[in-house]
Amino acid sequence: MAKKILVVDDEKRIVEILKAYLERDGYQVITAYDGRSALEFSRRDSPDLIILDLMLPEVSGWDVCRELRKETDVPIIMLTAHDDTTDKIVGLELGADDYVTKPFDPKEIISRVRAVLRRSDVKPVSKSTINVGEIMIDTNKRLVRRSDRNIELTPIEFDILRVMAENSGRVYSRMQLLDKIQGDAYEGYERTIDSHIKNLRKKLELDPNHPQYIITIYGVGYKLEGI
Repeated sequence: MAKKILVVDDEKRIVEILKAYLERDGYQVITAYDGRSALEFSRRDSPDLIILDLMLPEVSGWDVCRELRKETDVPIIMLTAHDDTTDKIVGLELGADDYVTKPFDPKEIISRVRAVLRRSDVKPVSKSTINVGEIMIDTNKRLVRRSDRNIELTPIEFDILRVMAENSGRVYSRMQLLDKIQGDAYEGYERTIDSHIKNLRKKLELDPNHPQYIITIYGVGYKLEGI
């Protein structure tokens, strides 16, 4: 069955172009021109991916993304008219999976759609034991070992490590990590993640200043890399 894509932009010409390219690539396409309709169609039609413009009437793309992330993990590619790093970071921290700056080549959008859908089709690891390089994580016993040495972690350090290990190689923003481990309890303190990451590196890395496992993706967040 064809994957279903919701395209949301108040510029009808952009919607028409994206719809034509996506349908040519075999996708089923739903279209919306404002944020309120985007929320309505997402809830009604359960798309496999959403292409979402930031500057929308009725409800902004920021707010649409924020609301959707309370309800679903549907992949979201954000469109922004500003080549502004801040916009990109905020979009990713709200839960967007990727972003594209206008003007864009429709072929780039198709490539991004394929890549994001491939990542979303990879199911999280559900094993009680996860191995990443020399690190072993027992999720039932909440035990971490590197080689033959037990590593003592605080509860939040363990949860951060577990989340990243379940999708080793995936980049998480600070907001996404906090949402996974604390839900709505963080109340805007996403920068505290940096302190926990620093402590994790001290405990897990041979050289915390040159980490092999917990990698910083500048301007975005962190990922756990297997060696």
